[in-house]
Amino acid sequence: MKIKEGFVLSDVAGCTLVVAIGNRAKEFNGVINVNETGAFIWKLLQKERTEEELVKAVLNEYNVDETKAREDVDKFVGKLKEASLLQ
Repeated sequence: MKIKEGFVLSDVAGCTLVVAIGNRAKEFNGVINVNETGAFIWKLLQKERTEEELVKAVLNEYNVDETKAREDVDKFVGKLKEASLLQ
């Protein structure tokens, strides 16, 4: 999976947001507020990644156990899928 073209992370007033740019802005109205872990996963998804690769990266970056890493990845990826941001 990978983030669709036309979506970027933007720092606005200390908040990290996902915003649509270009033609995507016509299809996607709104913004998504992401936390530090979400931003980390988002950046990884600029290239094609599997959920397993994301879990391993979260484990390497943060001091969490595998269960928590998997929950965080599943939750964030689920939200991206729900918003149709993944290809």
